[in-house]
Amino acid sequence: MAGKFELWTDKGGDWRFNLKASNGQVIATSQGYSSKASALNGIESVRTNAPGAGVEEIEK
Repeated sequence: MAGKFELWTDKGGDWRFNLKASNGQVIATSQGYSSKASALNGIESVRTNAPGAGVEEIEK
């Protein structure tokens, strides 16, 4: 089974999404979006831009 995106509205009325792994664990949570369409665009952006994303370690 593949991972999935879950889309919902928060208590403040913003649209948000989680990306869940196939085991049900949340692996990414979005910012709040003012519209459903914007949240769906965010999901498409993750789908499009993340497949070859590198990892960069940052010292804090």
